[in-house]
Amino acid sequence: MTTPTAPTLDIDWTACQGHGLCAELLPDHMTLDEWGYPVFEKGPVPRAALKRAKRAAADCPVLALKLGSH
Repeated sequence: MTTPTAPTLDIDWTACQGHGLCAELLPDHMTLDEWGYPVFEKGPVPRAALKRAKRAAADCPVLALKLGSH
């Protein structure tokens, strides 16, 4: 039996246009660089932030943010 892995946030950099909505929804885990593009620590999304991370991925205007498992 395999252990499920915690989800991670993945950004499609070719699609991202720097709208910044993801940083508004996940302010404790994501900031914006000087051009408005998201900056976040690699690794699993904390359980407490999972609901907001799902919303950020769903609400991204260009669908550049995805939750995945690695």
